[in-house]
Amino acid sequence: MKRISIGVLTMLLFTTVLTLAQGPQAAPTPGPEVKKLDYFVGAWKSQGELKPGPMGPGGKFTETSHCEWMPGRFFLVEHTDVSGGGMGKIVEVAYLGYDPRDKSYTYNSFNSVGESDHAKGNVEGDTWTWSNTVPGPNGQNMKGRFTITVTSPTAYTFKFEVAPESGGDYSTIMEGKATKVAAVKTANATTKK
Repeated sequence: MKRISIGVLTMLLFTTVLTLAQGPQAAPTPGPEVKKLDYFVGAWKSQGELKPGPMGPGGKFTETSHCEWMPGRFFLVEHTDVSGGGMGKIVEVAYLGYDPRDKSYTYNSFNSVGESDHAKGNVEGDTWTWSNTVPGPNGQNMKGRFTITVTSPTAYTFKFEVAPESGGDYSTIMEGKATKVAAVKTANATTKK
């Protein structure tokens, strides 16, 4: 028993010495893809229209949001308040990031009416495109596509489209415009655009 204890202690000591000899590992840093999300940092006001359909009766809506980097600058946290559009008042939190394994942007949101959304996206030039699956009528899922087109450093247009999961054309069910109203001070930096 004493031999086993001495052997275990010797191995632990050896492992500790090796770890200390290697020195501290550098903290990971975000890649250039993550830095493209900087565009969204700040406070935004949006207005748009929801068409009558699977998401409700439709109507004009407004929203305010603010987006800031989490410590480490790998993920953005976005807090949004939406009013109107036949949806009532909705509060949402979303996390935006980049997954280097499948080379796509990620969007995960959770809101005050019990919905969650998980989308994958890409950016080409000034156009961000996010794809996901959304619940449709009669319990059938639909393909969702959310597109953001950057029109200036402080403005973009957006639209949300759906199509049958089995195939078919996309139909626009929501569109609008967002305008940046202020920069947001984060724990790591202040970003002004």
